[in-house]
Amino acid sequence: MLDRKTAPHIKDAVEYAISLKKPAQFKLDNGVEVYSVQAGTEEVVQIEWVFKAGNWYEKQKNVSSATNFLIKNGTAQKSAYEINEFVDFYGAYLNRTCYNETAVVSLHCLTRQLEKILPIVQEIFLEAVFPESELIIYKQNMKQRLAVNLQKCDFIAGRKIDELLFGIKHPYGVYSELTDYDVIEQDHVKQYYDQFYRNGHCTIFSAGILPNNYEALLNTFFGTLPLNQSVLEKQVHLVDPAVQKKWNVINDENGVQGAIRIARPFPTRHHPDFPKVQVLNALFGGFFGSRLMNNIREDKGYTYGIYSFLVNHVHAGAWMVSTEAGRDVCEATITEVYHEMEKLRNGAIDQEELLLVKNYLIGTLLGDLDGPFQIIGRWKNLILNGLDDSFFYNSVNTIKNISSEELKELAKKYLNPEEFYELTVV
Repeated sequence: MLDRKTAPHIKDAVEYAISLKKPAQFKLDNGVEVYSVQAGTEEVVQIEWVFKAGNWYEKQKNVSSATNFLIKNGTAQKSAYEINEFVDFYGAYLNRTCYNETAVVSLHCLTRQLEKILPIVQEIFLEAVFPESELIIYKQNMKQRLAVNLQKCDFIAGRKIDELLFGIKHPYGVYSELTDYDVIEQDHVKQYYDQFYRNGHCTIFSAGILPNNYEALLNTFFGTLPLNQSVLEKQVHLVDPAVQKKWNVINDENGVQGAIRIARPFPTRHHPDFPKVQVLNALFGGFFGSRLMNNIREDKGYTYGIYSFLVNHVHAGAWMVSTEAGRDVCEATITEVYHEMEKLRNGAIDQEELLLVKNYLIGTLLGDLDGPFQIIGRWKNLILNGLDDSFFYNSVNTIKNISSEELKELAKKYLNPEEFYELTVV
């Protein structure tokens, strides 16, 4: 008989054992590596073609993002309209995204339609023509979007803090001006496409209910392409941080709100402190129950939200606090951020608070692994950063076992105000 007098045990997230399903791995005939997770309950597939074609490799500003955006806007055989109609007919979604080191073309579709859609993706990788009319529309739209964004203090702060941390000439710190789009020409985009897509370096990540002939399908359509055949020229970009630490920018004389960024350089995922600092960051400002949120939002009412986070680039990183506050309380907000740093360096972290943070982080990991697309996304992040699953399991063990004393020592090491850039944009 069910005992209704005794409450069931409430299991903390840290008590769960977490595992990361390994992907299958194979190579196409041309050497392109493929990682795939066969899992899920629905007959759907996600495939991502990841090219080393981000702005890390460009010689002219915005050419990488323009090439990536326009790659599916017309081929030698089909117009942009015809490509979109073809993809829509099969209920699929074909997208593209450009990052710093990589550029991605992604496909989501029903498993049974995959064989019909892959030829159009192959055509995009071989025969994209970048029509002049599409390029003109793209440049007009991007200039209009930029002009609108330049009126927003949050946008200005976001790109200014990157410049301070990495330097205006570094791919992580560079930003667009309106005139940069005027000088992009069709030939620039075609040359970038030919070097970094048609003859580029690619890795494929896929997940879902993959068809039985999946490996053969990929080999048929992509194993004969001239990918991964050349030696990719190594690009070296030196970080050139600003000397001045404190900045106040007036973007709108009549602005009533200020965007605040407080940030310092921080090592990449390969540094041994990285997993531990992820826990400290969560405690400091990494979730809704963090110290920054409790103080500056809940207690002081200076902002609707304030967060801290680790900026995770491949070659360099940063630790950043980000918020927007009323113009008249920006200084007070910054003071309270430093006050919370001081409390972490010198105060106590009780076990109840630490357990809350640990449960939050483990719970987030459990949610992030809920489904094949999330699992392959985790693997993609590891692989593109030169890591393996030992990093994942080390992070889990660190979350479960780190002590208050270790966090205090990390705060003394990294949360020193004099090492942070301080930026306010009104």
